[in-house]
Amino acid sequence: MQPKLRANGTTVTEFILLGLVEIPELWPVVFILFLLAYMTTVGGNLSILAAVLVESKLHTPMYFFLGNLSVMDVGCISVTIPSMLVRLLSHKRTIPYGDCLTQLFFFHLLAGVDCFLLTAMAYDRFLAICRPLTYSTRMNHIVQRILVATSWACAFSNALTHTVAISTLDFCGPNVINHFYCDLPQLFQLSCSSTQINELLLFAVGFIMAGTPMALIFISYIHVAAAVLRIRSAEGRKKAFSTCSSHLTVVAIFYGTGIFTYMRLGSIKLSDKDKAIGIFNTVINPMVNPLIYSLRNPDVQAALWRVISGRRPAA
Repeated sequence: MQPKLRANGTTVTEFILLGLVEIPELWPVVFILFLLAYMTTVGGNLSILAAVLVESKLHTPMYFFLGNLSVMDVGCISVTIPSMLVRLLSHKRTIPYGDCLTQLFFFHLLAGVDCFLLTAMAYDRFLAICRPLTYSTRMNHIVQRILVATSWACAFSNALTHTVAISTLDFCGPNVINHFYCDLPQLFQLSCSSTQINELLLFAVGFIMAGTPMALIFISYIHVAAAVLRIRSAEGRKKAFSTCSSHLTVVAIFYGTGIFTYMRLGSIKLSDKDKAIGIFNTVINPMVNPLIYSLRNPDVQAALWRVISGRRPAA
């Protein structure tokens, strides 16, 4: 994908990503920190995936979705951080126009799949707790695959829509992005043509693609909370809530940072705070997800220990 040529012959063919810090002396420190964060994130999420695959106790719909979520988290951080590390090593901060849009597309694709997988996990908890007698038939293997395929289809449509829309804008200078990866808010600010339609599109599609899943998650957990409160046993209530608390924590972090990033366009000038939120979106969220899901789950902890130690699961 190439930028459109303007009548006066001026067009932006590459962008300059300022990165997290502009002081060259701090670049080695940033490189080491984010290299460690990347390795930790990839290692943690692949460990979760391996645990789900090898442990028979985790061959359930909830962990099928969790395994897919781990793959998406590895993808999300791999779209942004490795290229940033390469720029830090090479001291070259430019990114071609086409590469910038490619990064934008894949980031929104993978984050979008994350969004819908979290919704599928909430639906799974609703069926498991509120409809236990029909759970196995309502959440069979075919339904699980349909939910994952639908997540990919919706996320692909969303990412393609925004990428095509941004490619219609003119970029004739300046070309400096005060961020460490390409995203919609930063590109809107650099465009020398009107971005009103693009911003309206972002709000409209965002309302459908994020608002609908949020509403479904909220409704699911309203029913879950009501069902759990009807459980007479305190131990039963504690077990039921513990299966949902990890998921709710991830949902709160994911949607909180997403709303802060995309739902305030045109209201304030983008600043270094957006870099911090970007770190949450691309690094912190994927890195803490394995910790959140394993912290209060003895089955996941046991499976992870067997994966790390190389022990075979008990027959």
